[in-house]
Amino acid sequence: MTEPILAATDVTKIYRTGDVAVEALKRLTLTVEAGELVAVMGPSGSGKTTLLNCLSGLDDIDAGQVVVQGQDLFAMSDARRTEHRARSMGFIFQAFNLIPVFSALENVELPLLLVGIHPAAARRRAAEMLERVGLGHRIEHRPNEMSGGEQQRVTIARALVGRPAIVWADEPTGNLDSTMAAEVMDLLCELNAREGQTIVLVTHDPAIGARASRLVTVRDGRLVGDVDQPRRAVEVAAVG
Repeated sequence: MTEPILAATDVTKIYRTGDVAVEALKRLTLTVEAGELVAVMGPSGSGKTTLLNCLSGLDDIDAGQVVVQGQDLFAMSDARRTEHRARSMGFIFQAFNLIPVFSALENVELPLLLVGIHPAAARRRAAEMLERVGLGHRIEHRPNEMSGGEQQRVTIARALVGRPAIVWADEPTGNLDSTMAAEVMDLLCELNAREGQTIVLVTHDPAIGARASRLVTVRDGRLVGDVDQPRRAVEVAAVG
């Protein structure tokens, strides 16, 4: 059997403010196989975003182990972990986090340039990725010239352009209306179904969570539910 793309064991995260300590994650264990689309849900304050940040190495942990692609994230130096994250992971955020003075093309090519890809190759790959997410006609537009749904598609293109092993999405539809949210989720499901892209997303929206192939529920820093879900017919058809 192949090893999972993510194996987190007994992950504990404590936030401290003065004499007050809050245990945000409590010995949480989670495994994700390559090609899964996993939704993480739970009440506000349950630890969903903390979990994503710890599993991706954006935040330190206080105990436990997180292994991504066979690499123990917290056995690495900060510099090595940052490099591993840049080369092996993509991120999609609720707030888009696009650079406002850059065009869509420049926003998408930036992570490639930061890891040393030749500028001409970076520009070509960025243009190809924007075409794949349906924005080939908008590559020269800046974020303020785009709708929220288009901006999120740019964010998805930026997350995928480095061909990451795993994509982390924190409330990727949280700033969108229901129509745009459904379109963005259509795109993520298609990328997962057609190309086997591994995606772990945090959401508060049951309609979004229902479209994942697996639903993980977190409450009070603990994993309290882990259910495989049937694929919707439209997503099954996408790979046929």
